[in-house]
Amino acid sequence: MNIDFSKGDGLVPAIIQDAKTKNVLMLGYMNQDAFDKTNETKKATFFSRSKNRLWTKGEESGNFLNLVSIKNDCDNDTLLVLVDPVGPACHRGTGNCWDESNDENKLQFISSLEDKIESRKNSTSEKSYVKSLLESGINKVAQKVGEEAVEVVIEAKDDNEALFLNESADLLFHYLVLLQAKGYKLEDVVNVLKERAK
Repeated sequence: MNIDFSKGDGLVPAIIQDAKTKNVLMLGYMNQDAFDKTNETKKATFFSRSKNRLWTKGEESGNFLNLVSIKNDCDNDTLLVLVDPVGPACHRGTGNCWDESNDENKLQFISSLEDKIESRKNSTSEKSYVKSLLESGINKVAQKVGEEAVEVVIEAKDDNEALFLNESADLLFHYLVLLQAKGYKLEDVVNVLKERAK
């Protein structure tokens, strides 16, 4: 990775983002040593301008930022650091440094699930239910969505809420698989709904 530390007198801004929630947690600065230590220890380490030394987030509190990945921006002078936080990111005990929580948007899980379905679809080595269903052809995938839809209707007429929710989850999952089989994602359907809502 080619990072231009010269623009900021040896420091580059490091935007810290939760890999799961996609929320921005904090902004720190890294020099070459901090960058190297982050990669070596897999814990986000910064150059503290106030302490004038390297500082690993969580070294005192235990609220580490476990490294997932680091990306460089187009000018090679800013880093996007994806992390898995252990505890609150801010020293004041909040989820991020803007006094906000770091709760996961429940719909973000759908995006992660779509990525997993796509990964299984494109896998050449892994055998999975998704891959075998997709390999059976579009008719089989569509048929499975139809079966799950009927089961949702049946359970909707009964009083067993757990069964209704489980069948609804099956329907949504298989619908996401069908969208992938057709080359789409749920976002494409949402865009149609947005157009209709205008």
